[in-house]
Amino acid sequence: MPGVSGTTAGYANSSVPNPSYEQVCSGATGAAETVRVEYDADSVGLSDLLMLFFKSIDPVSVNRQGGDSGPQYRTGIYYTDAADVPVIEAQLATLQRRHTQPLAIEFAPLENFYPAEDYHQDYLYKNPGGYCHVNPALFKEAKAMAAKKLESKQELRARLTPLQWEVTQNAATERPFVNEYDNEFRKGIYVDITDGTPLFLSTDKYNSGCGWPAFTRPIDDDMLTENTDTSFGRVRTEVKSASSDSHLGHVFPDGPAESGGLRYCINSAALRFIPVEKMEEEGYGKYIPLIK
Repeated sequence: MPGVSGTTAGYANSSVPNPSYEQVCSGATGAAETVRVEYDADSVGLSDLLMLFFKSIDPVSVNRQGGDSGPQYRTGIYYTDAADVPVIEAQLATLQRRHTQPLAIEFAPLENFYPAEDYHQDYLYKNPGGYCHVNPALFKEAKAMAAKKLESKQELRARLTPLQWEVTQNAATERPFVNEYDNEFRKGIYVDITDGTPLFLSTDKYNSGCGWPAFTRPIDDDMLTENTDTSFGRVRTEVKSASSDSHLGHVFPDGPAESGGLRYCINSAALRFIPVEKMEEEGYGKYIPLIK
């Protein structure tokens, strides 16, 4: 995966120093079978890694993944930098909203990590036909992800208009009815103004009468995070771009019932619209078949 420099299979948060696989399987160590991921935060975002992780697991399964069961097979996220906590919490909260059962994902600081035995490292490279519960399509998706060149805040501010900056970085709200895309109904795709991540399709845009672009759904739920917003004395659900953490708008439960009942009310200033005839040249050709 672009931006990932290394992975190591091992055992996390063990009560026994340097445990063996047999000790971990016995349940006597309390350790979780884990993968340490080393990555360049300027090339791949933590949100991207979490998105793929969530796709590779059953997030409500307790002490089991695929055909493997036992407390050592519990799913978990173990962090080493407290600055990552808000990002992880937001992603977990968004994932929880998509499930009626409570998530079974342990979330805690990494207390210790011990590399597993050599035969566990690069297992599928050594055993191409070996068992793995992860869908092989996810490996292709990871390899196909483009490396990101993240801008500094200064560079981003210089590139965005003052309104785009205030909306995406400070959660401001643009004026209704007089913004760029409220009445835009050409066929095309709407991407994150800050990093180009595809977010919404014209197929799912409708005239809600609210004065801002309204969509019934995103292209992929994993591209968004949701947070409770209590500003201005109201309780709303804020929507952010998972890849950039930019504020987009809010989601409300008053959308068309036949399309799921949601209304994603999004600021035009947080988006860039690309008409269908230019999508191929701008790198969004794979989404053209989704446009109706």
